[in-house]
Amino acid sequence: MSLISNIDANGIARITLNRPERHNAFNAETVLDLSLTFLTIGQNPSVRAIILSGAGKSFCAGADVNWMRQAADYSVEQNQEDALNLSTMLNAINTCPKPVIAHVHGTVSGGGVGLVACADMVVAEEGTVFRLSEVRLGLTPATISPFVIAKIGQSHARRLFLTAEAFGEQDARAFGLIHETAIDRDAAHAQITYWLSHLHAAAPGAVADAKALIAHVAGQPITDSLRHETAHRIAARRASSEGKEGLKAFLEKRRPLWSQPD
Repeated sequence: MSLISNIDANGIARITLNRPERHNAFNAETVLDLSLTFLTIGQNPSVRAIILSGAGKSFCAGADVNWMRQAADYSVEQNQEDALNLSTMLNAINTCPKPVIAHVHGTVSGGGVGLVACADMVVAEEGTVFRLSEVRLGLTPATISPFVIAKIGQSHARRLFLTAEAFGEQDARAFGLIHETAIDRDAAHAQITYWLSHLHAAAPGAVADAKALIAHVAGQPITDSLRHETAHRIAARRASSEGKEGLKAFLEKRRPLWSQPD
């Protein structure tokens, strides 16, 4: 199995890349499994958040060497289809309506950086090494580029895409690729638990709408059209069952229904 996935009683889905002997490098099976898993779990109303991690010594070393060797003999059309499948997988993670938390460690290269860029919250263990290594192979990070550039910006991409230099978790945080660092696995779990405590206090539908809001507004100029669109979105939220419950709970000085203890 290229993935292990489960959902616990608190609605936390855990997806683990499970090719440790290959440092969780992608192959066609992994790409398809990730796409289907995120699309399925993303539509599960019982899920509150998704944690993505990797088994073994690394989070994800990018594309599997054997997979790349096969691609060298593909036609242009086959290579385009292969690349589009990878892009579809990344888009499934990037647009997933559930909060996605990535827990990374070890090696994070190429497409693995793409995975990180698509997560909403990222914690990296001490000693994690990142690299956008494509140009050293005579390639470019084209498929992952929309997601990575959206995360780190054009300036950092102009450096990292061209040099293919390795960088650690502290630099990754400065570049905006990750959010927190942890001295070890236990510390990373503690950080994730902290994020989950806040997510459990938030209305699930509002969280999904907030993700969609960011995707819609990011990079747009502030126009009358955008202002009207955002006004429409908050009006719809106020009229929603969650919006009404949230206001009622606030006025009654109680926790809203979605954050009640089990």
